[in-house]
Amino acid sequence: MRIVIDADGCPVTKIALDLAKKYKLACIIVSDINHQIRDTYAQVIRVDKGIDAADFKILSLLQARDILVTQDYGLASLALPKGAYVINQNGYFYDESTIDQLLLTRHISKQMRKGGQRTKGPSKRKKQDDEKFEQVLKDFIIESK
Repeated sequence: MRIVIDADGCPVTKIALDLAKKYKLACIIVSDINHQIRDTYAQVIRVDKGIDAADFKILSLLQARDILVTQDYGLASLALPKGAYVINQNGYFYDESTIDQLLLTRHISKQMRKGGQRTKGPSKRKKQDDEKFEQVLKDFIIESK
């Protein structure tokens, strides 16, 4: 089991990395070249800036039982069939029973925006959001060992 982090726009990279260190799990951080992430514990992989470049790299690295941290529904939908566990920045695990609805909602919102309608964005991140993510991921790691 490893933790793989989709670090482009990920507000919980440090939390996930700290848990990887604490529980001695390998950690891979993937981001595009616009992000300057350095760490002596994790393997940091930088990819060219391009549509889905980081996602394709992550998919090539993922193995069954890896934990992927991402807020990208599309990436999550491709990681689940590989046997990975996928968690978002709010401590919510994606699974086969929920991913289709999330993708459909994303598609509908995109169509609405194309049609000129405004859709509500995510609310401002709070300390409680980070705490919830940390607790859920920690509990999952402990239960999975």
